[in-house]
Amino acid sequence: MRLSEARVVLTGASGGIGAAIADALCANGAQVLAVARHRESLAPLLERYPQQVFWIGADLTFLADRRKVLTAAQAMGGINLLINAAGVNHFAMLEQLEDSDINAMLAVNISAPICLTKILLPLLKQASSAMVVNVGSTYGSIGYPGYASYCASKFALRGFSEALRRELSDTRVGVLYVAPRATSTPMNSPAAQALNDALNANVDDPQTVASAVIRAIAGDHRELYLGWPERFFVRLNSLLPNLIDRSLRKHLPLIRRLSQKTDNEDLNP
Repeated sequence: MRLSEARVVLTGASGGIGAAIADALCANGAQVLAVARHRESLAPLLERYPQQVFWIGADLTFLADRRKVLTAAQAMGGINLLINAAGVNHFAMLEQLEDSDINAMLAVNISAPICLTKILLPLLKQASSAMVVNVGSTYGSIGYPGYASYCASKFALRGFSEALRRELSDTRVGVLYVAPRATSTPMNSPAAQALNDALNANVDDPQTVASAVIRAIAGDHRELYLGWPERFFVRLNSLLPNLIDRSLRKHLPLIRRLSQKTDNEDLNP
């Protein structure tokens, strides 16, 4: 895809990976309809690219707001790129979470992107070439203690991406699934960051992730897994999950201890 010709709906545009993707798209000449609940965090981007970025306030868990996004996309003259980058994360053991926390995570991380994709698909199909990009996680391939509900949502997003790609294989709409590893964003609670530090985990900055995503879009890729050895662990988990079981069990006391300190519900990766 030629990024200079991209007309994009981007969710999660107000922070972290989403904001970095928005910046990179604009730098390459794209027109971006940035979907976020609040305008304030988008102000710097709107000031830098006043002719390229358009904000629409929406809570994508509501049908009425998804219809607002569709109307705005139609007003742009149509779109050829949808990037589902909004997300919610909690670092906590399952029994620490309220039902409302779990339901909210599933609504934002999986129901919203599926339903938004559905409502925008007719518009995407009108383009000569189009793409849906779903921003998942390494935890969409490796179940990790302390992230059971988050993993469930990202496993679901990966499955949705694979099925949708096959469903659209006889159309001009491609599907790219992106799996970042740990990334330095406001989504990370202090406890989650402490876990990354204790395990000496590799943590990318959002700009690194965004640059890789932009290259994958331009190259019409199907999947993008970021980081080594994370890509190796994803493969190993699919072939020899017992090895990963034993490795992660050693970290359970640390994970349980740190999870007691978290109360995190931040939007947008």
